[in-house]
Amino acid sequence: MDTATTPTASPAPLKVAVILGSNREGRFGPVIADWFLERAARYDGIETELIDVVTARLPDALSFSPPPEEAARVEAVSGRLAAADAFVVLTPEYNHSFPAPLKNLIDWHRAEWQAKPVAFVSYGGRSGGLRAVEQLRQVFAEMHTVSVRDTVSFHNASALFDDEGNHRDPADADGAAKALLDQLAWWGNALRDARNRYTYSA
Repeated sequence: MDTATTPTASPAPLKVAVILGSNREGRFGPVIADWFLERAARYDGIETELIDVVTARLPDALSFSPPPEEAARVEAVSGRLAAADAFVVLTPEYNHSFPAPLKNLIDWHRAEWQAKPVAFVSYGGRSGGLRAVEQLRQVFAEMHTVSVRDTVSFHNASALFDDEGNHRDPADADGAAKALLDQLAWWGNALRDARNRYTYSA
């Protein structure tokens, strides 16, 4: 008797929106973003897209009816977030918290976040941005996301990278990035399957 089975199709790549949350002049965030995107590009089964709060240019004041030009910018970001299956938020720590433009981007949206996982890459001084991450976990819980446990955290970040943006201790940092991506991929695929089967009620 022929016991051969029909091969199953490989799942579509997981779409991951990587959100760069700092807009300060002279910010270190692009170095962190380039480093993370390079590691994510090596990871099978995901596709990344960078959303930068600087280029997104969302209006500062939340409004149900922003002017047409501002509404168009909000809609453009909304579409990119809605298309994502998972998120990675890159954040510094400002005064024991996270940047205002990042909170603004989060608050302009709601359904786009729901029933999806979010992971965090943080950087800062001695705390490595972890206090910002702990506050973001509370914010994203309210948005009905699932935050993954493991983070990537850079303490005294500017001293950890050379002038070309290369990490001075790549093995340790690469291991942390892989652990984060492993968890994000698991939750991303599980929640995508669930959303495709069931309507999520917030």
